[in-house]
Amino acid sequence: MYFIELFRLLYDKKQSFKMIFFGFLLTVLASFPLCDVTEDDLTQNPRFCKLLVLLAQHMDRTGLTASLKAELEKTEQNLQSQRRQWLRTEVLHRGLQEMIQDHHVREAHVTEPPDQNMLHETMEKCLLVAQCVRQLDPSNATNEEQPFVFGLTPQHVKELMPPDKDVQRMRRALPKQLENHLRQKCLHLLSYYQPECETESEGLKTVKLSHLSALLDKEKTRAESLRGTCRENAVLLQRQSQVYLCELMKCIQLLQTLILDHRLKIQTDLDQSKLDYLEGKCELVLQKLKAETVEVQLDTYTPNSISAHRKIREKLEAELKACRAEKQAAELKLSSFEILGKEFKALADEYCRLRSEIENKKWALAELTHVKN
Repeated sequence: MYFIELFRLLYDKKQSFKMIFFGFLLTVLASFPLCDVTEDDLTQNPRFCKLLVLLAQHMDRTGLTASLKAELEKTEQNLQSQRRQWLRTEVLHRGLQEMIQDHHVREAHVTEPPDQNMLHETMEKCLLVAQCVRQLDPSNATNEEQPFVFGLTPQHVKELMPPDKDVQRMRRALPKQLENHLRQKCLHLLSYYQPECETESEGLKTVKLSHLSALLDKEKTRAESLRGTCRENAVLLQRQSQVYLCELMKCIQLLQTLILDHRLKIQTDLDQSKLDYLEGKCELVLQKLKAETVEVQLDTYTPNSISAHRKIREKLEAELKACRAEKQAAELKLSSFEILGKEFKALADEYCRLRSEIENKKWALAELTHVKN
């Protein structure tokens, strides 16, 4: 009993060690998802596994070191800050352009108040002048002096600005109108994202609008998480596909071995069985042909024709028997004549010649007698 318990304890420890080692291998593989490495590779190459463990302490899942990752995060933060600043400017610029376009669309249908026309015309001129000035300014990325287009300078273009009084009036009225325009765009975005809020009150829409950015950030985070999960699943699927192909190749090799080793051994028995089957089939076909022949004969010959054939056969057999008896008698006579020897043959030939001459002379005499008459 003591040895059994000891053996069971050792077996349990061995199983637990296997589970721990397997979990360790999975942890190492999870640290390098982009590497095409399997559990068998790590098991067969322990030094390589140790190297991966050491690398995992200094690298993340994407293969970046800690210092490089910190520098990358700092650069990304700077990039995000500059991107946000550019987006603010771009949103304002596009918002102003959309306001001008909406004004032109409304002008084609309704008559706008003079102050609104003046405001939008001033804003349009300011945008055009600012765009031209930006195009004419030399690039800040190089110290070389660039030639001006048609000799125009930014100062020449700035002279086309509207009067300062109109510009100041536009600046005072623009924030409120721009705010209303952006608010309408946000409400349209909210209606697109949540169509059920179109029938709600303005206050409730404003409350939902204040939480829209958080909802969009949440959806974006969820989409990125799903994208990362999809990438991990793709890597896992590729790894499993490779394992599946390896196992499939092993199965194919095993099947090929079975075919080459075992099928050739039983090929003789298979051929003998096939030969016996074909012989039995041929015998069956022959018996069937005989049965068909008998059936055809039964259908062809009636009882009367059979009795007639029997009588004909009896008559022919009787004639054949008589001919055989006559033949036998002639053979006996010939045998008796053969006893006389060669002299009898000469006499027989002379007799035949004389008989032939007699027959010829009789014929000639008959012809002469016929002519005289």
